[in-house]
Amino acid sequence: MDLSQRVIYQIYPRSFQDSNKDGIGDLPGIIKRLDYLKELGIDMIWLSPFYPSPQNDNGYDVSNYLEIDPMFGNMNDFDCLVAEAQTRGIDLMLDMVFNHTSIEHEWFRKALAGDPKYQDFYYLRSLKEDGSLPTNWESKFGGPAWAQFGETDLYYLHLYDKTQADLNWYNPRVRKELHEIVKFWMKKGVKGFRFDVLNVIGKSEVLIDSPEPGSKEEKALYTDTPIVHEWIKELNQATFGQDQDFVTVGEMSSTSVPSGILYTNPCQNQLSMIFSFHHLKVDYENGEKWSNPPFDFIELKRILNEWQQGMSDGNGWNALFLNNHDQPRANSRFGDPENYPFETASMLAQTIHFLRGTPYVYQGEEIGMSNPNFESIEQYHDVETHNYYHIMKEKGYTKNKIMAIIQAKSRDNSRTPIQWDRSQNAGFSKVEPWINVADNYLQVNVEDELKKGKIFRYYQKIIELRKNNELIQKGHYRGLMLDDPNFMVYVRESKNSKKLLVVSHFYEADCEFRMPEEFTHCKATKLIGNGKLSNIYEGQETLIFGPYETVAYLFE
Repeated sequence: MDLSQRVIYQIYPRSFQDSNKDGIGDLPGIIKRLDYLKELGIDMIWLSPFYPSPQNDNGYDVSNYLEIDPMFGNMNDFDCLVAEAQTRGIDLMLDMVFNHTSIEHEWFRKALAGDPKYQDFYYLRSLKEDGSLPTNWESKFGGPAWAQFGETDLYYLHLYDKTQADLNWYNPRVRKELHEIVKFWMKKGVKGFRFDVLNVIGKSEVLIDSPEPGSKEEKALYTDTPIVHEWIKELNQATFGQDQDFVTVGEMSSTSVPSGILYTNPCQNQLSMIFSFHHLKVDYENGEKWSNPPFDFIELKRILNEWQQGMSDGNGWNALFLNNHDQPRANSRFGDPENYPFETASMLAQTIHFLRGTPYVYQGEEIGMSNPNFESIEQYHDVETHNYYHIMKEKGYTKNKIMAIIQAKSRDNSRTPIQWDRSQNAGFSKVEPWINVADNYLQVNVEDELKKGKIFRYYQKIIELRKNNELIQKGHYRGLMLDDPNFMVYVRESKNSKKLLVVSHFYEADCEFRMPEEFTHCKATKLIGNGKLSNIYEGQETLIFGPYETVAYLFE
């Protein structure tokens, strides 16, 4: 299947479906729900990590890449999942966490035991002459990016949690080991990989201080360096590049359009597509995630337009998304899921799915799940959230301010269990889940949504349209009205003069939309929309959009 036709569904296994009554989702639970995913219409599942792990970063701290953590099942369960999914026309994409390992990984344990072979698997450095850390780098989870290596005088680099030690990709033995891991899962029938924080693997062999800890200048010391492209190309040619239909996506932190083109242009033999995140930082105050200002709509449009236009011009390919396991729920972030649940969810979905790229659906967004707004820090489990809770306390923030920010920005906002029905624990588990179910499960759940809701059916329709409409798959993208404060507007067009005009209203109050001049006095049919606008557009100069209304008009 062509990349442009695919729709990929992300499952966060521990929160999807518990089958063995331990409060944690598992692989047999996913098997139980495959018919639901087939009904939605997706054709690939991306599974977040299910490997053995101490779970300090919910599985992104891997202690064994070649096994299944018993909390999720066993290898027989995995083989069954692959087979059962394939009978439904669904392939599997696995998460590969190759920037770092858990400090409980065998490689790190052998390094700690003094084996020089494995000590060269990591970045180990001595303190500076003045006794300060090897560099002044800041961990992305807060605090210094160095921790003491056992009881030695050395320190190891950890760009993320201190239990996640960065791998030294300069060591060819490390790269060979990672290639073998990829081959292992390919032999298991896996048809895709998502590579976690892949563009930060290229730290320099000689590490230097940054002008300011945590700054853009610091990130440039280890992000998108030229060697990253060489190593990805090597990985491609040694493993998945042998299969033309294989799907790969790289999570690229703080990347750029030129780098994105290099990663994804087919001529480069690197990746199928990338995740970039700039559009999900438009509610960061002065670049600071742990803040809670209104989102900057004009900036959101500018960034999406920059990536759409730039990647198209350079023959790159975008992963299209607003939700994942590291982001708060998009409907809580960019809309009003309490008063306009259907309008918000359908508008955001249509806006993203009709862009140029491959859309991703994160579990629960297809029924309108929203941020849980937990009231106590004890209800949150995420290591980053707890780190910044203490950082914000040290800065003197009030408890109310801290909790308001966490309610808006914690990664746990998207990690609450899927709300399957109205029964206890929302049908996710017969026992208390590992993290609380959101309180609104009585109003928002799969069972009721399938019976009488409209969000799931809207997702079905836009997924079906992508699979059957070449204009959505391959049409050229052109952004319009980029400075308009209320509407996101773009065109997908083909060489045969067909045009699909997509207009999305991002706010609550009814608003007049002035049709771009090129479309006035032309007739069009409504391909799909979530509001009252007519099925036939007859050339009017203005249209009235309701709250969070979206429409796609086809001009032929």
